[in-house]
Amino acid sequence: MPLTIINSFASWVLKQRIHQIELFLKYPNEVQEELLMNLIQSAKYTSIGRQYEFDSILSYNTFCNRVPITCYEEIQPLIERARNGEQNLFWNTPIKWFAKSSGTTNAKSKFIPVSNEALEDCHYKGSKDLLCLYLNNNENSEMFLGKSLRLGGSSQIYEDNNSYFGDLSAILIENMPIWAEFSSTPSNRISLMSHWESKIAAIINETKRENVTSFAGVPSWMLVLMNKMLEETGKENLLEIWPNLEVYFHGGVSFEPYREQYKNLLPKTDFKYYEIYNASEGFFAIQDLNYSDDLLLMLDYGIFYEFIPMETFGTEKQKAIRLADVEIDKNYAIVITTNSGLWRYLIGDTVRFTSLNPYRIRVTGRTKHHINVFGEELMIENTDKALAEACKITNAEIVDYTVAPVFMKDKEKGAHEWMIEFKTPPKDLSLFQKILDESLQTINSDYEAKRHNNMTLNPIIINVARHNLFYDWLKDHDKLGGQHKIPRLSNCRDYLEQLKNMHVKIIA
Repeated sequence: MPLTIINSFASWVLKQRIHQIELFLKYPNEVQEELLMNLIQSAKYTSIGRQYEFDSILSYNTFCNRVPITCYEEIQPLIERARNGEQNLFWNTPIKWFAKSSGTTNAKSKFIPVSNEALEDCHYKGSKDLLCLYLNNNENSEMFLGKSLRLGGSSQIYEDNNSYFGDLSAILIENMPIWAEFSSTPSNRISLMSHWESKIAAIINETKRENVTSFAGVPSWMLVLMNKMLEETGKENLLEIWPNLEVYFHGGVSFEPYREQYKNLLPKTDFKYYEIYNASEGFFAIQDLNYSDDLLLMLDYGIFYEFIPMETFGTEKQKAIRLADVEIDKNYAIVITTNSGLWRYLIGDTVRFTSLNPYRIRVTGRTKHHINVFGEELMIENTDKALAEACKITNAEIVDYTVAPVFMKDKEKGAHEWMIEFKTPPKDLSLFQKILDESLQTINSDYEAKRHNNMTLNPIIINVARHNLFYDWLKDHDKLGGQHKIPRLSNCRDYLEQLKNMHVKIIA
């Protein structure tokens, strides 16, 4: 079959989905209410369903009054039982896949259940919708005349008690429909390689002669691959390798720090960038317009949404609201109920609505301060624990600290830059730095992956602050006393640069 016919047929099939999307665009709140009732009915005979008497829940008000909002630590025992083979605990169909990710308080990794329904009706549906929306906006696209270069994270799958766990990307590749593999590169064999350096070399070798028309992956990881590709081929930009490139589908971390670098790699005025918002817990939103920064919230993926206004988050006045009650330009913490058996689950992300008709959002951060510029998901709990370990071993004491990213520039890799004010400094700062870095890798598996062989992140940089630096900053900003403090972790460099400008003594 000629490629032009394949392209036309694929476009026609994907565009049929537009009519279903139009349904939830027209009746968003009704679609969400019906979805919630279907989830409750599906799970009414599970352990969770019996505990909260799902069979008598007939309205949203009853649901939110009866079922508590939860975080991972609270449902971890139930998930561990499921990983050990028990079924019908929180979802009515067998669950054998668990997406592994980090960022929890009490564990190095968390294991998110992924049902067959979530694979088909959420994750894969989201992938198809991404293509559908792109093609709907770009009718002259020739994307299907070539292949999509995909780059996932660590792709090794592990078996444990007849259940399987690994990165979400590995689970998706393992269960990928045949049509998706034919249109993708590299092959599943290479995509599922566990050794990162070998995989990068294999991807370059396999894809440099392919007709790649699109690529998909996390910006920081993809930047590493693209720079390696240019080094290998000796080309100046990616269009010299793949002249038919037309779109990059990205997500996972903020694209802003990398935007200019990608413009240099892809010097094409009409090149498209399409953002997605997905996670181990589900596929949530898709950029539905060319050259937009807003994401359309997808409402028929088996996920029921609730939102907690951030001004009351974590207080006695905290209350979740339905989609119908959200307001524009307010920050909300997201609560989800899913077709994988997550019930009123707090995922830790915050969003802001930019439109209510249709519902469009922007991801604004996390409910806690963190660094996730390179996909490392570094949490305050991680840095506190690692810092305590380094202080203990080196007999050091600290007054305060903050951490900011060093963004990738040209072919330079990223890093984390620390500002630490010591009460008792370590005698050997290099040893302190080494212990701190290694402790972070032990605590956080995502950080460990990015630091492996300096692939994405270089070793941490430590600035030793002068005496009273943090106090002086707080005083200058009228923030002395109470709960005021400089954020320990930030995805931008604002706080760090202000501190460095206040006569910081750089030691290392």
